[in-house]
Amino acid sequence: MLKRSNRSPSILLSLIGAAFGLGLLHSPSEGATLTVGPGKTYSTIRAAAAAAQAGDLVVVDPGTYTGDVCAWTSPNVTVRCAGPGRAVLNSNGVVQDDKGIWVVGPTATGFTADGFEFYGAHSTGGNGCGIRVDSNNRGWVAIRNCYFHDNQMGILASPDSLLVEHCELSNTVPTTVCDPTCRDGNQHNIYVNTSSCRVVVFRYNYSHGSWVGHQFKSRAQNSYVLYNRLADEDATSGYTIDIPDGGRAYIIGNLIEQGPNSPNSGIIAYAAESAGNGILDLYVVNNTIVNDKSSGTFIQSRDGSTVRVVNNILYGPGTPWSGGIVTALNNYIEPDYSNTAKFANPASFDYHLTSSSPLTVLNAGVPPGPSLTGYDLTPTSQYVFDLQSSPRSLLGGLDMGAFEYGAGGGGPPPDATAPSAIRDLRNR
Repeated sequence: MLKRSNRSPSILLSLIGAAFGLGLLHSPSEGATLTVGPGKTYSTIRAAAAAAQAGDLVVVDPGTYTGDVCAWTSPNVTVRCAGPGRAVLNSNGVVQDDKGIWVVGPTATGFTADGFEFYGAHSTGGNGCGIRVDSNNRGWVAIRNCYFHDNQMGILASPDSLLVEHCELSNTVPTTVCDPTCRDGNQHNIYVNTSSCRVVVFRYNYSHGSWVGHQFKSRAQNSYVLYNRLADEDATSGYTIDIPDGGRAYIIGNLIEQGPNSPNSGIIAYAAESAGNGILDLYVVNNTIVNDKSSGTFIQSRDGSTVRVVNNILYGPGTPWSGGIVTALNNYIEPDYSNTAKFANPASFDYHLTSSSPLTVLNAGVPPGPSLTGYDLTPTSQYVFDLQSSPRSLLGGLDMGAFEYGAGGGGPPPDATAPSAIRDLRNR
């Protein structure tokens, strides 16, 4: 039976980071290195994309690339900014195939993007993306250390397997950047849009301010939402997390906030549209979930769902959970903003525990146990602002919520090469 490792995030990356069930993945060193920038082999990313062959590494100089949109078609290509900082891709009214700044085609399996900023994408269909991955792509795609903002959609993807980590996604689309159709309801920061995606791993990200849509939306068969900061803030976002067709969903170690302007009553919505994935298993473990509205439901699931809710802090008014067959164990519920948990500074969105936090939250967590398929639900990392992570080191027992008191700061970003020996999470 497979168990999740208690190793550091960098080791965890190699074990579950891709989580695509493919054994050993190709390294970009197998192909040529193509360089992009002033005085380099290629002056545009588009030209490099057209020239890239299987296994190539494309290294892009920092700077702004305006209207430089492209399609990626070759397998096992890694595209990386040379640094320092990110390469900035300004759509400037141009998108590839009326879809996005980058379109990852069905033959571009094993694709990695690392270190780019995408903004300003809009299409006639209202789904202009920073990155669009074709649903006929039956391989894995990894997106790391990227920033998506002011697009109609941040990431729209449904490959066989998807990893998104250490990224910021924000879709508060002003009309000065994007035309009014940007506000037609399609503005999800990330949307895994079909069940042809067997597994998505979304971790160590800051997703916030989606104008109409959700901070995270997935129709994948297996969704892993691990150690993120997901916040509506002052935007008119929908559900903070939406998993509309069910499937196995693991929501572990996140800071999740519903903003005061959200038109939805639910913060986490599970199988709200259908049970189309055939399995209704939801695990909500060691999250800090904040409701900044005057009412609402923290966890809203379809009748018949199996829902396990353990070691969470629910802060703010509203119904803790509704629907489904809920097994709730050891959750700390504070409906009136009195801060009895002694968070560091809720007014500044700092929900870390402190030395003054009571014993009802410090060392008060219980072992969450395994999922029905044997996946260890114990949190091993925590989100560190900005876009980093740290091991969740225990000073005593497990604390409640998303943050372990005294667990320390963030570690370095992961190795930018493609993951190697990986763990199969398709059925875990």
